Amino acid sequence: MFRQLRICFFLLIVCITKFSHAQFEEEGTQGDIRGFVYSAENGDRIGAATVAVFGMVNSELLLSGITQTDNDGFFAITSLDPGTYQVVCYKGGFDTLIKKADVKSGANAKRDFYLTQVKTIEQVEIKVSSRPKTAQIATQQVDAKMLSKLPSVGGAPDLIQYLQILPGVVFSGDQGGQLYIRGGSPVMNKVMLDGMTIYNPFHSIGLFSVFDPSLMESADVHTAGFGAEFGGRISAVVDVKTRDGDRNKFRTQLGLNTVTSNILLEGPLKKFVPGESNSSYAISYRNSFLKQSSRLFYTYADPDRLPYNFGDLFVKFSANSASGGYSRLYGFYFTDNVDFPNTTSYRWKSAGVGGKFLVVPEQAKTRVDGFFLYSNYGIEQVEADSKPRRSDIGGFNMGMNFTYNFRRDMFKWGMEINGFQTNFEIYNSNNRYISQLESTTEINGYTNYRFIRKKIIADFGLRAQYYASLGNSSWEPRFQLRYTPLPGWGLKVAAGMYSQNLLSAISDRDVVNLFYGFISGPDNLPSTFDGQPVNHRLQKARHAVAGTDYRLSKYLTINLEGFIKIFNQITNINRDKLFDDDQFNQDKPERLRQNYIIESGDAYGGDVSLKFQKKGWYIWTVYSLTYVNRFDGLQTYQPIFDRRHNANLMINYEWKKKNPIEVSLRWNFGSGFPFTQTQGYYEKYDFSDGISTDYTAQNGQLGILYAGINQGRLPYYHRLDFSVNKTWKLEARREFKAVFSLINAYNRNNIFYYDRIKNIRVDQLPILPSLGCTYQF
Repeated sequence: MFRQLRICFFLLIVCITKFSHAQFEEEGTQGDIRGFVYSAENGDRIGAATVAVFGMVNSELLLSGITQTDNDGFFAITSLDPGTYQVVCYKGGFDTLIKKADVKSGANAKRDFYLTQVKTIEQVEIKVSSRPKTAQIATQQVDAKMLSKLPSVGGAPDLIQYLQILPGVVFSGDQGGQLYIRGGSPVMNKVMLDGMTIYNPFHSIGLFSVFDPSLMESADVHTAGFGAEFGGRISAVVDVKTRDGDRNKFRTQLGLNTVTSNILLEGPLKKFVPGESNSSYAISYRNSFLKQSSRLFYTYADPDRLPYNFGDLFVKFSANSASGGYSRLYGFYFTDNVDFPNTTSYRWKSAGVGGKFLVVPEQAKTRVDGFFLYSNYGIEQVEADSKPRRSDIGGFNMGMNFTYNFRRDMFKWGMEINGFQTNFEIYNSNNRYISQLESTTEINGYTNYRFIRKKIIADFGLRAQYYASLGNSSWEPRFQLRYTPLPGWGLKVAAGMYSQNLLSAISDRDVVNLFYGFISGPDNLPSTFDGQPVNHRLQKARHAVAGTDYRLSKYLTINLEGFIKIFNQITNINRDKLFDDDQFNQDKPERLRQNYIIESGDAYGGDVSLKFQKKGWYIWTVYSLTYVNRFDGLQTYQPIFDRRHNANLMINYEWKKKNPIEVSLRWNFGSGFPFTQTQGYYEKYDFSDGISTDYTAQNGQLGILYAGINQGRLPYYHRLDFSVNKTWKLEARREFKAVFSLINAYNRNNIFYYDRIKNIRVDQLPILPSLGCTYQF
């Protein structure tokens, strides 16, 4: 079936190419109007601005074309007959500009717009009706302003806190917590920062990410059915973009609260002047001192349970040309330290440099953008037994994308090369050594044709992934469609095939594990799975999503989506390994010798969300129902992140616009996670001396007799967070902001895990008040 699907998509791409060629020939006698839309105040590129072109037909001014700017502020209205046109640019909150453009045959007429923000509008009402510009489904876009509407953990907003309230997202805990997106484990989610892959984007405390919210421009969260431009992961994509530094003035922001402190330095290298090139820089550093502050402020919470410190450094240089292109250079250094007294400690660090560029030739019809990155991530766990537990991954990533705009449609294609090396050492729960040192190269390419008509937007994509080191390839068709039968009502559907080589160094069965390492596709895999031969070393999945959104009123929108993900092949750490896979143990069952096992599974469910926004009020509520299953060849079980019910309610109210006050509430409710119950205990020997082991003359370790995997359920989880903040806007664009927050406001005892050896229940964070402030000048 799927072989025929690939053939159909291949034929479809051929037809699209033929259709595109016909459009190329038709456009040879016509011309284009293209350009960029910027903020007149600071030169920021304005996305989602509407640009309309009007021409004279029989002495009457008629609409000749309309479009919206992309994330780079770029627009193109193509295939216009030679003549004189009026170009109108407008966006809510900004003034409307009109420019004249003379279109010539086979040429581009460039018109840039610099919009001025309208601070007050009296007795004027502007109604804008525009179609969605993409066919994306199961996608949420988050910006910095939305982050500030959540209760601020530790007095500071953070992306990880907002991700937890999105449809289909499950958060496993305050300490060492990870995000699971619509049935996929964390390693199945690709997280990017300005195009750079971030291997571990979240700190061990589970309340903070590595992204500085004061520099974040937006984050696109694709929870399922994402397009052909993304690859290398089989569940979800989180694409984070940062803003440029201030192009007009040197600015400093200082922040301090009971958990973290931060500093942001930004300013122009060449000041912004409309129509000229400019450049800027931004340097951000944030660190946590919770390990020290908990002994002063949170003594009731047992400070030994809060041994978390981290530091995040991010540097960005940006240069924008007068023609609309840009070049950007980035550097980051993230660290995380966890030290539990007398037991174990974890340390990881991540460092990298990268760049991105956009080229818009004056008369060429194709835009070119590209990126490059080199990064390294390493984690080490130190325990009393001094046995090595470490993981390193480092490598490069580079690629280019090409975009061509037709009169209504758009064609995009690109290529990418990834190379990385993994070095991994660990002992499993049976004290058996597992290691890997492997280098991997991936060569990828994709095409995507966006078909746009009055009520339909459709993306037809095809991605080719070649894993050179493994000798495996994967052809992955992708499809997204949005149909708008009535204004304010949309129907949407998406489907696709996905693959990845990377897997996590922890098992999906582990309840709590701060050791977050990586392994590339191992060669020590079983030869068969579920009676079928194993022909490749990749992890693969298929997605299907369908939904609808409807604007119930001017202020209220509802969205419903259902999804299914079928994980054809998943690779996991073999926690049941008992024997070394050497010549002396070939008579032992394969499952007890090999380092890794193969699993399959599925995830399916749906969610409903409501958003209300009016005069200072912002209310967001979402409910998700999800089922996640895994089959390991012997049994079907639910992984530890299978949360059946998950609900979030967020309420934000802001008043006093001059010196605004904000009050925020967030309540989260979730059904219990699965866990494996304890049936009994026994004395355990590892028989390290083989048949010479004298179990009568030595003491064994305490062994645990487990029940069936994940047949129990932990208690229900719920928590209320609250914060209030006030901002004083001072002279010369200076601001002072004070924040008070309460995490777990009614001090709910939510279970974190159960210590089977000591027979002690360990809970997540208790009530955690914090006070913080920021000063910007």
